[in-house]
Amino acid sequence: MSKTFNGLYPELVWNYFEEICKIPRPSKKEQLIAAYIIQVAEKLNLECLTDETGNILVRKPASMGKENLAIVVLQSHIDMVCEKNSDVYHDFDKDPIVPRLDGEWIKATGTTLGADDGIGIAAQLAIMEDNTIIHGPLEFLFTVDEETGLTGAYGLKPEFLKGRILLNLDSEDEGELFIGCAGGKDTTITFSYSKVPVNYDCSSFQIKVTGLKGGHSGDDINKGLGNANKILNRLLWNSGNKFEMRISSFEGGNLRNAISREAFATVMVPKRFQQDFIKYVKEYNLTVKAEFKTTEPDLLVSYQTAEMPSFVMDLSSQEKLLNAIYACPHGVIAMSADIPNFVETSTNLASIKFTDKQIIIGTSQRSSSESGKDDVVSMVASVFRLAGGKIVHSDGYPGWTPNPKSKVLEITREAYKKLFTTEPKVLAIHAGLECGLIGECYPDMDMISFGPTIKGAHSPDERLLISTVRKFWDLTLEVLRNIPEGN
Repeated sequence: MSKTFNGLYPELVWNYFEEICKIPRPSKKEQLIAAYIIQVAEKLNLECLTDETGNILVRKPASMGKENLAIVVLQSHIDMVCEKNSDVYHDFDKDPIVPRLDGEWIKATGTTLGADDGIGIAAQLAIMEDNTIIHGPLEFLFTVDEETGLTGAYGLKPEFLKGRILLNLDSEDEGELFIGCAGGKDTTITFSYSKVPVNYDCSSFQIKVTGLKGGHSGDDINKGLGNANKILNRLLWNSGNKFEMRISSFEGGNLRNAISREAFATVMVPKRFQQDFIKYVKEYNLTVKAEFKTTEPDLLVSYQTAEMPSFVMDLSSQEKLLNAIYACPHGVIAMSADIPNFVETSTNLASIKFTDKQIIIGTSQRSSSESGKDDVVSMVASVFRLAGGKIVHSDGYPGWTPNPKSKVLEITREAYKKLFTTEPKVLAIHAGLECGLIGECYPDMDMISFGPTIKGAHSPDERLLISTVRKFWDLTLEVLRNIPEGN
């Protein structure tokens, strides 16, 4: 019995979710959670397969009398985004996630919760165990490394799955049924720079941008949230011109699919400009707080004195870097002309990292239009190419083209109306779902994506709305009850 979630329904789902929270599962390091899933399958005497990529497939026979129903695949990914606040110590390779009740929500303690997609895994495991559920033949697909490369979905082979109806349990807005998603591509930029000696007639400061919400670079890109990299770069760009400021380091953001929440720079300022610089930082803090007062009430730009660094970057490289980051687009590029209030194309300036002699900048682009995706990728590349950066693009992943005549959509929509006496929204999502790649491997797969409400995914503010887990569960079971006979 769950200790944290005692009394919550469905009990079996919450029990599994609590166990999942105990198991470290960073992207590309899913061995422990994979072993747990295999252990559960073996305990239940279910057929369990693993492919070359590490994806797990569990098969469960139909309920008595339902053997002729079409095979349904229930799918989720087993990795999670590992983000934490800078003042929190947490080793995602070793430490468990610590969930807690907070009113209507489940939250973690200073870290991402991993409800994306831990709650999907928990629902799958609960259905695997519960033999009172009415269903036809089932396949449970657990994919690896969704968050950093969609590696599991890329690695699927046509012969792995038998089912041709798929329920993707990786959406984050209860009451919304998703039948399409954006495609995406990552653009990584590398700058070289030279280290030059510091001027000891200078003062050293650390400048910090903190308190931002962050969030999912697809789902949250249109919410007017601040990007810590852009906010800090704006201050540095102006300070270089006004105060002869020199940069020793600039670190901001982390993951390609998360909006940057925090950024830090160590800088040198000639002592004759020290007081003016401090005054400017304080004024800039007030300026950006006013600009983001509605969407980012906890934004803070602050400074503190720092130890004298051993070097600063050469001035030419500094100017090229700051100009390129300033010019680099971030946010919504185009809205859909066909779907109201739907983002068609966007880009995320995700991360800035200093190494010994290089600066590595991570960005990601998304679009439900292939030509739009190509265009925004080129837009970002052109900015950094002008500044002398070396550009590398990922292979990218395809979008999932909506099929409004989908049979599983009709089944799910009717199930939702029956259970909750209201019409669900049918949408595409401005985020990457594995359905796009699954559809490439299985062109005849009929797919839909739904889930409970998760807010703040990919950030330490991630939270799961308790009441929607029951609705998610009930809907899943009702869909399974109404699957038609197979061919």
